[in-house]
Amino acid sequence: MLKEYENKMQKTVDSLNTEYASIRAGRANPHILDKLRVDYYGTPTPIQQVANVSVPEARTLMIAPWEPSLIKEIQKAILNSDLGINPNNDGKSVILNFPELTEDRRKEIAKDIKKKGEDAKVAIRNIRRDANEAVKKQNKAGEISEDEMKNAETDIQELTDKFVGIVEKAVEAKTKEIMTV
Repeated sequence: MLKEYENKMQKTVDSLNTEYASIRAGRANPHILDKLRVDYYGTPTPIQQVANVSVPEARTLMIAPWEPSLIKEIQKAILNSDLGINPNNDGKSVILNFPELTEDRRKEIAKDIKKKGEDAKVAIRNIRRDANEAVKKQNKAGEISEDEMKNAETDIQELTDKFVGIVEKAVEAKTKEIMTV
């Protein structure tokens, strides 16, 4: 039973890491495009599935679609996103130039990182609550003894502490990355 809740907590951490990968830290990172979809023959499709995304320079992303007709769709998806970057095109590819992060923008991003971290910790604590409730139900139903319930609650708390620690380290690492770039 504990494994099920551990998997849920791991998924929360994985989700947080995915969100953090899409936060730009002054350098061009192809993962910021992960959430963007372009209309490809009527189907919303990830940009990485219709184009080659490369980083020719530290602050430049180049998106070379396999079909030139997609350039306008890619530009539209970027403009409609929350990236805050104006795409340019040279007729063959879309080019994104990332400006240097200002101190205010760094602080804003750091706040966002902390908020996402807090949300992840809340999710982990909710999983702990669900696990504890399940253990108490088993105890009331007579499936496990009082001692087994106490041991399970202790194990659940240790698991929670472990994953909260992982989240705190991720928040610290991403904040440091943003502030030192």
